[in-house]
Amino acid sequence: MNTSRNMILASVRAHIPAAAVPLPVVPIFEQNVPSLLELFRTNFELLGGTFVDCTPDTDPNVKIDELFPSARVICSTVAEVAGTTQLRDVQQPSELEDVDVAVVRPAFAVAETGSIYLSEAELRVNALGYLAQHLVALLDPADILGNLHHAYHHPGFMTAKYAVLMSGPSATADIEGVLIRGAQGVRSLTVLPIAAARA
Repeated sequence: MNTSRNMILASVRAHIPAAAVPLPVVPIFEQNVPSLLELFRTNFELLGGTFVDCTPDTDPNVKIDELFPSARVICSTVAEVAGTTQLRDVQQPSELEDVDVAVVRPAFAVAETGSIYLSEAELRVNALGYLAQHLVALLDPADILGNLHHAYHHPGFMTAKYAVLMSGPSATADIEGVLIRGAQGVRSLTVLPIAAARA
C-alpha cells in the first residue's frame, strides 16, 4: 500500500547515513563555586523544591514519616526505605496511581539548575515519578555536578533509554496566572541530602 506514511518512512530509510556520526564534543565550563550543595539548594528552592537539612545519622524513614504523616502508600526504589508498596508486585504502571510518597535516589544532581537526574534505572517504573503525589529524593551531596556541561558527560546520559532532569514539583500558571502545583505530576519534590552507601 503506497501511503504517504510509507513513502516518508521509505525515504528516511534510504537516506540513513552508512556510518554513525560522532556526537559533538561538549566543553566543560568550570565555575569557582564554594559549595555545590548550597548552590543546588538555592536554585532548587527557587523552583519550588523542598530541601530538608539532614545529619549523617538521619533515618530517612523517620524523616519521611515526619514530613508526610498522613501518607498511607509509600513506594520506594531505595534500600534505605522499605515502603508499603513493592515495585516487584506492580504489573501495570497505572497501579501506582494511589502512591502518596515515592522515594528515589537520583544518579546525580545539577547545582546550576537545581535539578535531579532520574532514569529508568532510578525510577524502575517511569510512571512512579509522575503518578505519586509527592516525590522524595535521597541525594548524596557527592553526586552534585556543577552545571549541565558536566551532566552531559555523565555516563547516565549515554546508557539511559529514558531520562529526566526534574527541577521542583509539577506546576502550571496557564489559567488566569494562578500557580497550581501538581497539575501534571507530583505536588511536591523534596530532597534529603543523605549520603549513599559506597561499595
